[in-house]
Amino acid sequence: MSVSEPIVAIVGRPNVGKSTLFNRIAQKRKSIIHSEAGITRDRIYESVNWAGHQFVLIDTGGFILDSNDQIEKAIKVQVRIAVDEADLVLFIVDSMDSITPMDRETASLLRESSKTVLLVVNKCDNEKREQNLYAFYELGFGEPFPIAALNGRRIGDLLDRILDKLPRKAPLEQEKKDQLHLAIVGMPNVGKSSIVNALLGTEKSIVTEIPGTTRDSIDSELKYYGEKITLIDTAGLRKKSNIKNSIEFYSMVRTNIAINRCHVAVVVIDAVKGFTRQDANIIRTVISKKKGLVLLINKWDLIEKDSNTLLEFQRDLIDDFKRLEHYPMIFISALTKQRIHKVIKTAKEVYLARKQRINTNKLNRFFQDVIDKTPPPAVQGKYIKIKYVTQVKIEPPVFVFFCNYPKYIKEEYQRFLENQLRAGFGFKGVPLTVLFRQK
Repeated sequence: MSVSEPIVAIVGRPNVGKSTLFNRIAQKRKSIIHSEAGITRDRIYESVNWAGHQFVLIDTGGFILDSNDQIEKAIKVQVRIAVDEADLVLFIVDSMDSITPMDRETASLLRESSKTVLLVVNKCDNEKREQNLYAFYELGFGEPFPIAALNGRRIGDLLDRILDKLPRKAPLEQEKKDQLHLAIVGMPNVGKSSIVNALLGTEKSIVTEIPGTTRDSIDSELKYYGEKITLIDTAGLRKKSNIKNSIEFYSMVRTNIAINRCHVAVVVIDAVKGFTRQDANIIRTVISKKKGLVLLINKWDLIEKDSNTLLEFQRDLIDDFKRLEHYPMIFISALTKQRIHKVIKTAKEVYLARKQRINTNKLNRFFQDVIDKTPPPAVQGKYIKIKYVTQVKIEPPVFVFFCNYPKYIKEEYQRFLENQLRAGFGFKGVPLTVLFRQK
């Protein structure tokens, strides 16, 4: 589980190179960047690892570009997001232009905040252009930092400077890594706050309120049969702004951060609205990050139903998203507390399943029988022989099958083996990784 990651936001007027810088950092070292697509627009959030330190990079320009707001209003919204959310603001200006009124207004808004600001002068492709730096001292953020985002000049130095200015987050031990961290996530207005309150109300022995991040989000700690569990809070998003686009922006960013921090994510779906594309995107994020997953269908009390309604709803969900057959679904009402007691119980079961390690001998005895009955199909006249399997990792579970021709194992047979793993050993609610290696 990762610690709470500091947030770095890129702000500046249009056409200074915000998205170019964002993309340059994202592509700097592909092996250390984990990209997450936005819910309705592309690439406004990246989790970046540089020199062993992780931070979240936000391109507020990606948020602004398709806004219908006037540019001046849009800049204010952009800066407000940065001020509310970020630990560090990268204020981008253009070396080829003199300071514009919009630069001055952005600087004024940033100075009114208490945030750490790093002034970055883009398009400094050579030392001659760096001579233009001195004019930008006027903005009041100390020594400007010259870069050229388009060709990558001094991007590594910029990343080093970012790390110098970021707060050092609590070490992993202080995040109580052996304690279940549970994130309640979902789109705005699905009932996340009500669910958190209902869960805390169900468990009488709330231990304490602990600061979750520097951005006024509060994690709650409760006891479940004597065991402490941390609820990661992503609620309260609507209070931040009355501008519709920024609500969605906040929702996506905080959802990603919560998923990064948790062991198990409870994805809340509105029973009245039904399963949406945004719900599917959140679920894909949880599965891609290999976190435990529980589906919570809230507002079930508002649905007219008969004895078949629940099963039909489940079947429709699985028809829309086939992989959901491997994940538990709970139909609840946060308002009436219907089935609310099942949430922590089910999340705990998923958490334990994610930590499960299967003995190698037991695995091989099980799969010998499976493979004898249903061997992998031959490909191009080559007979594939799976020799043995072992579990190489837990949290999340990773299994490696050793065989003579790993590249010829078809995707359908990979899914078959995963389904057999689940049938034989559980792993309900847990994304599995199945790999094939030459032996």
